[in-house]
Amino acid sequence: MYKNSILLIGGTVLSLNAFSAGQVADSVAPELTTAVTQKESVIAKDYMVAAANPLAVKAGYEVLKNGGNAADALVAVQTVLGLVEPQSSGLGGGGFLVYYDAKNKKITTFDARETAPFATTPELFQDENGKPLKFYDAVVGGRSVGTPGTVKLLSTMHEKYGSEPWADLFKPAEKLATDGFVVSERLASAIANDKERLSRYPDTKAYFFSDNGEPLAEGSVLKNSLYAQTLETLAEKGESAFYTGKLGENIVNKVNGIKDNPGVLAMEDLAAYKIKERSAVCAPYHQYDVCGMGPPSSGALTIGQILGMAEHFDLKKMGPDSAEAWQIIGDASRLAFADRGRYMADSDFVPMPEGLLDPEYLAERAKLIQPGKALTEVSPGEPRWERKIKQSDDQSIELPNTTHIVITDKAGNTISFTSTVENGFGSRVMSNGFILNNEMTDFSFASYKDGYPIANRVEPGKRPRSSMSPSIVMKDDQPYMAIGSPGGSRIIGYVASTLIAHLDWGMDIQKAISLPHLVNRFGTYDLEEGTDAVRFKAPLEAMGYKVNVRDLNSGLQGIVFTDGQLIGGADPRREGIALGD
Repeated sequence: MYKNSILLIGGTVLSLNAFSAGQVADSVAPELTTAVTQKESVIAKDYMVAAANPLAVKAGYEVLKNGGNAADALVAVQTVLGLVEPQSSGLGGGGFLVYYDAKNKKITTFDARETAPFATTPELFQDENGKPLKFYDAVVGGRSVGTPGTVKLLSTMHEKYGSEPWADLFKPAEKLATDGFVVSERLASAIANDKERLSRYPDTKAYFFSDNGEPLAEGSVLKNSLYAQTLETLAEKGESAFYTGKLGENIVNKVNGIKDNPGVLAMEDLAAYKIKERSAVCAPYHQYDVCGMGPPSSGALTIGQILGMAEHFDLKKMGPDSAEAWQIIGDASRLAFADRGRYMADSDFVPMPEGLLDPEYLAERAKLIQPGKALTEVSPGEPRWERKIKQSDDQSIELPNTTHIVITDKAGNTISFTSTVENGFGSRVMSNGFILNNEMTDFSFASYKDGYPIANRVEPGKRPRSSMSPSIVMKDDQPYMAIGSPGGSRIIGYVASTLIAHLDWGMDIQKAISLPHLVNRFGTYDLEEGTDAVRFKAPLEAMGYKVNVRDLNSGLQGIVFTDGQLIGGADPRREGIALGD
């Protein structure tokens, strides 16, 4: 599909300081694609792991090879990723995990989303006049840091399901941190593109820049003794060192001690943090059930709505070369995003409609789609809702720096985990050798609009809405596919189109992941620069769309379970791989 096997993609880097928080299109990618490398599906029989960096994949692979299970491998993979791609995830962040328990034949989900500190006020992201701050004025510094969930998630998963000694699982990352790892092209590019913000705080600058003040170059060897010490502490003392001990104290002191943009995180927030096990949200599609995270993620609901509307059209017959097929997918996405913006948020704090996935409701929404003609207007629908309240549409920006991990072990236990620090390099604040998140800026900066509350407004203890969409597709009560991606609010489109490419158009998992992206959330159709997607520009414009050709850097990872085989794929837009035996 790509014109060259190695494709360098350039682009104009825009400043989000020019954007107010009220602009919800979040159209600027903080990390541009550095290279696209063609990949082939990987086939295994017993176990497999796929993630965004080969060092992390190999760490997880070794755990599985030596008899560990998926929960064990997760610890090794995530701790290495936090070191080698710190722009995307780490111990200072959070995420969502979908898990298939092979012994009990049960699918469940674990919410490790960051929480707003208890001292948070509605005015946190507003100036003295009550106006929303500009995005990066809120992001960089302590103000944007939410209570991290990743360490608690790793501990929870290991305690519930792990089989190998906890301390052993930190050794691969600890060794890499101590001996050093080679800075990849992707990491070097991310540092260079964020040079100004990464230079704002001395310890962050000292880590990501050379002695002469230049961003670390590809091929540099980077050591992180503080991270190695942190891993050693966690290995010895467990999660308590993070949530009630010295590691947590260091984080709180750092967040609140930022002089130009301090935060409000406290030890009470860390001590009170909990992983929430939630029922999976499953949406039917053909003979499959697409299962993922419910609120505070909007992923499974929005993907379920897109697929539920698209199923009323014969996408299989149309095929991937049909502009009309992409028009149907695009308008289904726009309708789903309208509901997302109005209704979806942390359901522990705000009521949500019960009928968002009702087949009758989605059938009515699908009738709005006119094949061959773009919708001129899109607005939220009226799903079934027992406790209906009046709300205004969301006003938040969600940017694409995140990572995805899929793991399955010999017993069939399967993990689909999307992990993040939100924006590239999160808050740009480091503590204990790792980056702290900026997840608080996933909330709407405004609390009300036109006198009505916004569901995703910031509140103490609340978890910000996310688009992260870790998914496990079930068929005949067994896992058929594990899939997910980074990409901000475009995650939903990336995952939905990959599912359609495989389930409707018969592409193998790698070809489905590699398929050039076409994404529509708010009306403008984004086409992936430098790929065959650009051929749809004229026909989509003729249907009435505004079209934007741009870089679309996903990071899809997937495994398909079929005919006794595991077939894995990794996104060619990033440096990850799939590996298994």
